[in-house]
Amino acid sequence: MIKLNVNGTTHQADVNPDTPLLWVLRDTLHLTGTKYGCGIAQCGACTVHLDGTPVRSCITPVSSAVGHKITTVEGIDADRVGKAVQEAWRRLDVVQCGYCQSGQMMSAVVLLTENRKPSDADIDDAMAGNLCRCATYQRIRAAIHEAARSLA
Repeated sequence: MIKLNVNGTTHQADVNPDTPLLWVLRDTLHLTGTKYGCGIAQCGACTVHLDGTPVRSCITPVSSAVGHKITTVEGIDADRVGKAVQEAWRRLDVVQCGYCQSGQMMSAVVLLTENRKPSDADIDDAMAGNLCRCATYQRIRAAIHEAARSLA
């Protein structure tokens, strides 16, 4: 039995320790906001926070998350930065198909936690590991700037 702290709640999962964290979140804990994209940590759709650091849950063994604070997109509204990102995403209608957006928001939260006044170059660097097949990159960048303004 594996114990996990996800979004501030302790969960127990009877899973193989090598199971990717993504599948435990989605299939065992039914937190389906985190998406499967590529399975090789290249697209960013599966991004979650492990103690505030973005990780690709598709390649992260669940055993390596034990004893750490895991935050999924369902839990980012627990702090001011996460709420600002969610609100900017809604206000600017960022989402097109939406598949990558949970990973995009998770990366944006980390960026704005570390840098409240990011430049376009800062945003591009921080978001480079998150792919969007609908190419909403301009709206994503605009939403990050909007969230940053609301946090000032």
